[in-house]
Amino acid sequence: MSRLLAWCLLLAATCAPAGAAEQEADPRLVSKAFRAAVARVLPSLVTIESYGGVAPRPPAPKAKGAPRPRRRIGTISKPGEGPTTGLILSSDGSIVTSTFNFLRQPPIITVVLQDGSRHVAKLCGRDETRGLCLLKVEGVKDLPVPALAPRGELKVGQWVVSMGVGYGGDAPALSAGILSALERFSGKAVQTDANLSPANYGGPLVDIEGRVVGICVPLAPGGGAAGQGVQWYDSGIGFAVPLSDAEPILARLRAGEVIRPGRLGIQPQPGSAPGGGVVVRDVLKGSPARKAGIEAKDVILAIGDKPVRDLLALRVLLGRHVAGDTVSVRFKRGDKEQTVPVTLEAGDEQIPQPTPLVPGHHPPAPKQP
Repeated sequence: MSRLLAWCLLLAATCAPAGAAEQEADPRLVSKAFRAAVARVLPSLVTIESYGGVAPRPPAPKAKGAPRPRRRIGTISKPGEGPTTGLILSSDGSIVTSTFNFLRQPPIITVVLQDGSRHVAKLCGRDETRGLCLLKVEGVKDLPVPALAPRGELKVGQWVVSMGVGYGGDAPALSAGILSALERFSGKAVQTDANLSPANYGGPLVDIEGRVVGICVPLAPGGGAAGQGVQWYDSGIGFAVPLSDAEPILARLRAGEVIRPGRLGIQPQPGSAPGGGVVVRDVLKGSPARKAGIEAKDVILAIGDKPVRDLLALRVLLGRHVAGDTVSVRFKRGDKEQTVPVTLEAGDEQIPQPTPLVPGHHPPAPKQP
């Protein structure tokens, strides 16, 4: 935050007209802009309380007699405990939050609105590929709905603020940063260096105009179980799922669907084939790929109309689809090319991550808040 303010003040002092630099560089103007942006969204922020549920088992020891890993505050060893954050999406009580808040699958959920009223909520559906879930509160009306930032207007470098109520208190915790990347996770998320943690998972990432950019969620570059991305928290690498173009997904969640990752069911060879494409080392028994007739040593050339140049391209293209989607797969067997429809099934695709999300960066160990 201090670095951001320093850059802002330097830029303001450099670019402002003579005589106006002192006024433009006033740090109070910067904080005033952040407060104004947050104030526009605050009426739509809710506190979510959950009761009961079963916590996921801690990881088993790697060796017989080895101690289990020590618990750390704020990690998924105690998921969804305490108050968490959500955002009103419709005036009749639809609320979006992060699936991280419901890893325990609590039987009782309540939502506290900004006026202090408490309401019982029902968990409708969840999207395990984006880390989102939808709650519904009945018997309410005229709830405040925030403005959404259009996806096409998001720019790398623009300022954003994360909001969350996970640490308690009368006001939400805030963290300022920039949008550091777009189109992460096959286009499902944007990246920010604003600090994200269990305190604000499920809360909004807001632009300087007070519009919601997306919902803060823990996502892991290599995929994996729900909540796995929590180990990246407060690292300067966080993710939010944009909402302005997510209505088709939200409609499915309102209908109670569970959206899961789609699996092709192959084990690829490392690297890429000569001339491009991915060589299939093995096809898993009973997998969608095997049912479609794909065999070992086939070379996958395209998913839909998008070419598969290497493993990274294959991961990205498959990541745009979910279980139940039917995709066309073009592959080469010998000198002959074929195209077959493949209906993806639920499961994590075991395609290795070719490169780190950020070159040279490795996730830090979680810190205690």
